[in-house]
Amino acid sequence: MSRLKAADRPYDIVLFGATGFVGELTAEYLAAHAPEGLRWAIAGRGEDKLRRLRDRLPAAADVGVLLADVADPDSLRELAAQARVVATTVGPYVRHGDALVAACADAGTDYLDLTGEPEFVDLTYVRHDARARETGARLVHACGFDSVPHDLGVHFTVGQLPEGVPLTVDGFVRVGAAFSGGTLASALGQFARGRQLRAAALER
Repeated sequence: MSRLKAADRPYDIVLFGATGFVGELTAEYLAAHAPEGLRWAIAGRGEDKLRRLRDRLPAAADVGVLLADVADPDSLRELAAQARVVATTVGPYVRHGDALVAACADAGTDYLDLTGEPEFVDLTYVRHDARARETGARLVHACGFDSVPHDLGVHFTVGQLPEGVPLTVDGFVRVGAAFSGGTLASALGQFARGRQLRAAALER
């Protein structure tokens, strides 16, 4: 499916993993800030949880509910075919993310996630970049705290400095919040997968 057909799909954005901790926060933000006319849906494997979440959201009648499971590749392909963009909060991504990336790459559906797992980013490039280029799908990782504050901080800082001179930027972050369960699982998984992490980086 090419990107030329993306405008005909029923949803502009599908949020996958909407009933998890970060997923619910994202759904609430979308419900409060989505531009008028945005067609969006929440998705996951538990229909009852999804419907309860939808009923708590403002303008709930305008939010679709889709069922999909990371263990069911067919359901992920169907999900990807219904959206212009799929945003997923389902991690650890190295365990649960590959099939959805594959589905989006095949369907020409833009994909974004919150991963902070370098191994997953490298494997996505190795396995799916060529197909995504063929279909026009854009695969965008690390759209969460692992990267966004640092990227914005560097962008702002460099904008305040003289142009045309060599720059080196070191960043320091202080946080007072606790890790969510998903973030902790991803971090522990990466620490335990040092050999695979290095292998993925070399393969890329």
